[in-house]
Amino acid sequence: MLKDVAIEIDRIYVPVKHTKGFDADKAQSLAEDILENGLRTPIQVREGKGRYVLVAGNHRLEAMKALGEQTIQAYIVAARQV
Repeated sequence: MLKDVAIEIDRIYVPVKHTKGFDADKAQSLAEDILENGLRTPIQVREGKGRYVLVAGNHRLEAMKALGEQTIQAYIVAARQV
């Protein structure tokens, strides 16, 4: 079972491939849901070169940024670099 940890948002790099399908309205709606219910599903990141690289959860990450959060719950996964 994966353990989620709190990671500083500014240490997360978002690859370009994760920004192509970004929907600002979806992120805003998600931010409102997070305010009411909290972040229910941590994002997924991998470690890489002194930072974390986003694997899954760009809308959740952007929603947390919009809320002014400094950290986000994340699963650190072993993922191959693409």
